[in-house]
Amino acid sequence: MTRHRFIQTSLDLHAQRSRVRIHVLGYCVLFLQCVLAIPAALAFEDRMPNILLMTADNLGYGDLRCYNASSRIISPYLDRLAAEGVRLTDFYTASPTCSVSRASLLTGRIPQRHGLIDQLAGIDGNYGTGLRQSETLIPQVLKRASSPYATGCFGKWNIGFAEGSRPTDRGFDEFVGHVSGNMDYYHHIYNGRHDLYQGTQELHADGSYSTDLFADAAIDFIQRHSKAGQSWFCYLPFNAPHFPNRKNKRPGQPDIWQAPAVAFEKYGWKADESDPRRRYEVVVTAMDDAIGRVLRSLDESGVSDNTFVFFMSDNGAFRLNRDGLDVGENTPLRSGGVTCWEGGLRVAAMARWPGRIPPGTVCSEVLWSCDLLATCAGLAQVELSETLQTDGHDMTAVLRGESRPVHRSLVFQYRTHAALRMEKWKIVREKATEPWQLFDLSSDIGETRDVSSANALTVQALDQEFRKWNDQKN
Repeated sequence: MTRHRFIQTSLDLHAQRSRVRIHVLGYCVLFLQCVLAIPAALAFEDRMPNILLMTADNLGYGDLRCYNASSRIISPYLDRLAAEGVRLTDFYTASPTCSVSRASLLTGRIPQRHGLIDQLAGIDGNYGTGLRQSETLIPQVLKRASSPYATGCFGKWNIGFAEGSRPTDRGFDEFVGHVSGNMDYYHHIYNGRHDLYQGTQELHADGSYSTDLFADAAIDFIQRHSKAGQSWFCYLPFNAPHFPNRKNKRPGQPDIWQAPAVAFEKYGWKADESDPRRRYEVVVTAMDDAIGRVLRSLDESGVSDNTFVFFMSDNGAFRLNRDGLDVGENTPLRSGGVTCWEGGLRVAAMARWPGRIPPGTVCSEVLWSCDLLATCAGLAQVELSETLQTDGHDMTAVLRGESRPVHRSLVFQYRTHAALRMEKWKIVREKATEPWQLFDLSSDIGETRDVSSANALTVQALDQEFRKWNDQKN
């Protein structure tokens, strides 16, 4: 018994000495790791932040649960993105239609200034010059950073594809996407023409779901450049959830919303579900899944904390009373795409930048898509040329809650529609021959009560502001 206790005590002492040696060794290893990590950490801090700019196509203001609690769309990754950063309630697109809104986003200029004022239509329009080739785009600005950014575009282009107008002609190192405003999600057809490219060459990936294809290309880009230690700008303009178009279908192919079976399963529905509204919801969920994978790639690449992420819809959901197509939800806004009512212009938007943008915050300041070029330039510490007349401002301080925006007013014009927002007031008209209607958006976000007759001086002041925009638009 005594010998047993002696042996046990000796074993205990040996174990204690071993633990001490292990702990000391562990502290030494930890110390060395910290010392060795210092240069890497400093290098990480010295690098300009990466920029991930994602857009949805015709997503409704009220489609996401983080904007509309009654929405039944399953979108956990976008809802989480909003919760991890700032959700914008008064963010506007500069135009209520795809081509024009994208041109304004990339140039930081209103349509009447950059010249692309209408939707590019048909093969000739989409494969033509489109946006003036003299315009400066975000990736071209980022190439002027002290350490030039790697730049990639993955998704819907829609601003011209003639020689000199392609993404790789306009500052993007890499491009995987389609030229047109919409295409078949699986067969990549636009108006009977194959419409999927890698660089300037046709890319044939028949059967690959476009949302996943673009996300995969973005993930590959992010992983490669993150591993190489180079700051990058990833522009990821999804074509989802754009409505289907019969012109883009093969003979006999149904003209329905398209999504992979796994997305239907999240709702407990079969892939042959016939209800258009349900099918639309699944398309949004499939896009959300893809966004989740892209965000996860930031974590896996170890660059989440050094990446500014911004998401927005290019314009509001269309509400043109087309059966089976106009099913997106802009609640509580009026009307939708291709109009200058709030439903066409005010869009879901959110930003995340860990350690810089406080999580779980809401920004109700008036901002718009023209701010993105100046914001990207600020992130990259690129001073914009005085000759580059833009209509946006760096909004990072606003997103961080550190200052108020400098926008006096925002102006909107599309075809015969026009509008101007200044502070809480907004004037709108559908034709130039009509008088302005006036709405107090602070109490009437749905634009239901025209108060112009009781506020004639306010209408006059906003009309003068509208005229100033037109006088200096060139």
